[in-house]
Amino acid sequence: MEILSRARRLRTSEAVRELARETRISKTSLVYPMFVREGSGIKEEIPSLANQYHYSPDTICEGVKELVDAGVTKILLFGIPEHKDEIGSSAWQEDGAVQKAIGEIKKNFPQVYCITDVCMCEYTSHGHCGVLCECTTVDNDKTVELLCKTALSHVRAGADMVAPSDMMDGRVLAIRRALDAEGYTHIPIMAYSAKYASAFYGPFRDAAGSAPSFGDRRSYQMDIHNRKEALKEIDSDMAEGADIVMVKPALSYLDIIFQASQRTNLPLAAYSVSGEYAMIEAAASAGLIDRERIIGETAVSIFRAGADILITYHAKEIADLIEKGKIG
Repeated sequence: MEILSRARRLRTSEAVRELARETRISKTSLVYPMFVREGSGIKEEIPSLANQYHYSPDTICEGVKELVDAGVTKILLFGIPEHKDEIGSSAWQEDGAVQKAIGEIKKNFPQVYCITDVCMCEYTSHGHCGVLCECTTVDNDKTVELLCKTALSHVRAGADMVAPSDMMDGRVLAIRRALDAEGYTHIPIMAYSAKYASAFYGPFRDAAGSAPSFGDRRSYQMDIHNRKEALKEIDSDMAEGADIVMVKPALSYLDIIFQASQRTNLPLAAYSVSGEYAMIEAAASAGLIDRERIIGETAVSIFRAGADILITYHAKEIADLIEKGKIG
């Protein structure tokens, strides 16, 4: 039998498999989420996120050093305050957890690129992502004003990029104008553009103490059934001046990542969220899966779908797999 085309010819050795590889991953495309709490001397494992920690500003560099040693130099900071109130006023304080942590990181690891999450849910007493309107729903426009204050406080502290995750309408444009007005025209905005109202956020809400005290976030986060709406949100953020757009979560939304990658010429980030991480860790702990291979396979799937940037709690493990030549 004459066979002219043999796909297996490009699979016969690791050398040719590497040469013909369509999806390539680099350590430089990885971002590692970190949690910083107000206080001092804190390094505590998060019960719902094995091997992830709460740090205080004076200890966070311990975690950053491990990351840098692994070859990952980009982080996404989440703050957890001691004081919470109805409007989340701790979010924009000069001596807040995130603001102080940035100073420590920049002093000890100037090469580390600090992205800050800009949202109110960790800071409000009710756990919603903004100011409440008549104690039932989030007031979009009043919340946007506070997001601008928070973003400015982060950048003044030394943040390299801000990432609004609140899903309020118009917040990208408002933050862009606020940054530009103070001369921060060089600071990029990574917009959580298609952020779904997902059940995969459970461990994060435990880690950040940000579970809503009533109701849920479906009035501002996206309906899990919708695809076209995600593309509409991405278009809106692009028009408002976003520099990077994001899809969150990742694994259950690979179709959205793919379509977003076809839609935009901006860099596209995907956030592999806490529930995705926790499922892998739980299954591996039970001996049900090969942890290392699953971490690599899921990372490849997200990049294969079209992501340019991966935000993941497995950043160190993925960097190690790249170093060992097991993915890349």
